[in-house]
Amino acid sequence: MIAPLVTPMDHPGRPSATAATPLLAALAAAGTRGLMLFGSNGEGPLLPTAQLTDFATEVAAHWRELTDNGPVLINITAPGTAEALERAEAVRPAAPDALVLSPPIYFHHRHDEIVAHYTALAGLGIPVVAYHAPRYGNPLTPALLDELTGLAHLVGIKDSSGDLALFGHALAAARRREDFGVSQGAERQALDALRLGADGVVLGVANLAPGAAVELLRAHREGRDEDARRAQRVLDAVLALHTVRPGVPAVKAVLAARGLCPPHVAPPFTPCSDGERKALLDLLAPLDAHLVRA
Repeated sequence: MIAPLVTPMDHPGRPSATAATPLLAALAAAGTRGLMLFGSNGEGPLLPTAQLTDFATEVAAHWRELTDNGPVLINITAPGTAEALERAEAVRPAAPDALVLSPPIYFHHRHDEIVAHYTALAGLGIPVVAYHAPRYGNPLTPALLDELTGLAHLVGIKDSSGDLALFGHALAAARRREDFGVSQGAERQALDALRLGADGVVLGVANLAPGAAVELLRAHREGRDEDARRAQRVLDAVLALHTVRPGVPAVKAVLAARGLCPPHVAPPFTPCSDGERKALLDLLAPLDAHLVRA
């Protein structure tokens, strides 16, 4: 199970590895072993390239100490290829185990342009994972999935589309290679994806309920189906926080109340209001035993 880390900040929009220390320790203690930086949960595309290096390098080093060299993936998604390459160079000092890259965002692009975007990373010497989150940009179609799995430097796909039929196609395409993995990022479909044959899960809700996320994967692999279903229900219940305030500000508000992460977010995001914060904590109070703790 890989946790796509929220990006703790010591000031709005300014990542802080020091501020991340309590949350990293809590996630590791709960059994999390993989980390992804600067994804949608990490507000990555809102952070300037110049602010990525120090945070990524320090957090990756600390995580590897906490987890006996647990993997660190780093998202470098950008509107265009040139910026994606710049972001890749910015995080290279962190020695990422893989770079994570969505298709280009903002503009719509043709099939061949998206393939060229991924092909441009071939010379970096770092494995690449394709990140499919179509609500943020260009979708990965079945035809694109078929072609991308033929790129030697591409070693996996993280699918957050919520489309289980497409996920099944990704699994079929991936099975043409022994060194290619497919993970699920749509949190409410984590168990469904594992049953279809997913290699793993990358769940933003793991920032709040890492124990349940770890148990979901472990129980499934050990054939404890009822325990896996129970863990999925816990995650679904925690995800109700997004009915109060969608997105990262809500997650950070809860983490801040638990002493694990400042509430700062990257503009134009704004922190939760006092009313939203109270509503979030009231909603999650019955789930306290499942929530991350210092």
